[in-house]
Amino acid sequence: MVEPDENYRIGRRLSAASRRRSLAIVALSYLLAGGGAAVTAAALPGVHPLIRTLAADVAATVLVFALSVVLANASLYDPYWSVAPPVVAVAWAVLGWPGATAGEHVRQVVVGVLVAVWAVRLTANWMGTWRGLGHEDWRYVQLRRQTRGRLPWPLVSLGGIQLMPTLVVFAGLLSLWPAMVAGRRPVGALDILAAAVTVTAIAVEAAADRQLHRFTADPGHRGQIADQGLWRYSRHPNYLGEIGFWWGLWLFGLAAAPDWWWTAVGPITIVVLFVAASIPLMDRRSKIRRPGYEQYARTVPALLPRPWRAAPPRATANRTRAEPGSPL
Repeated sequence: MVEPDENYRIGRRLSAASRRRSLAIVALSYLLAGGGAAVTAAALPGVHPLIRTLAADVAATVLVFALSVVLANASLYDPYWSVAPPVVAVAWAVLGWPGATAGEHVRQVVVGVLVAVWAVRLTANWMGTWRGLGHEDWRYVQLRRQTRGRLPWPLVSLGGIQLMPTLVVFAGLLSLWPAMVAGRRPVGALDILAAAVTVTAIAVEAAADRQLHRFTADPGHRGQIADQGLWRYSRHPNYLGEIGFWWGLWLFGLAAAPDWWWTAVGPITIVVLFVAASIPLMDRRSKIRRPGYEQYARTVPALLPRPWRAAPPRATANRTRAEPGSPL
């Protein structure tokens, strides 16, 4: 259980709230953040919709941050990664719908449905395993300890935990603009490839999460590495699925408007986030906490499977998983 900051009485009281009450508080917080985003967008008439959306996105993030300070729990932000994208997708689909052809409507609907499926599954994964406001992501707890006495925690939380992922996800969403609004190319083979990549990525991430939850729920697996299913071929197949999802969206944008190829900056940024930050952090913690993990890491690739380097069956050390519902 996280120890709430003694300066925030509300956070201290609510850290013991039931899981149901905690979820209700999170839902209310996000409704308030959504209202703030809507007000921000409405206050910027005449501004390009991309800029208005970014401003609304940042405003919602700042409101979630402010509430996380009051509740003394930075993990209030955790669902934002999967909650914000479908809202942006719907807003842009509504904007682009009137001028689109029937074929373009098909692309808009397919992309919208895929984003919704991804978002609902990832958010449900978080909801199904989150323990309540007394629980904070171990990475945030570690970061709080590392920066204590050097930087104000609210500044660290706002910049490193909340604004940075919001900007990364917004970069990933840029490819939705040509797919939903600006693109005028008819649906073709590239759209089929994009759909295949996106569906496969969602399926891989869902299967990886399901396999890991099933493995760790079995008391007989205590002290063992999750070397079954997708986890035998990749140390982080859930991250691989997440990365594939964003590349699939980029392919939809490329199919709609090839001159928007530069929106590849979005999935590239997400790859860098996982490869340079999330994976090393998870692996480093696992090597410290789990004897035998270092050998497992030498055998099994971090992301892209290489069947000839699959983990030997029945490895002997338990692996550390990402926080529930958090792709990071």
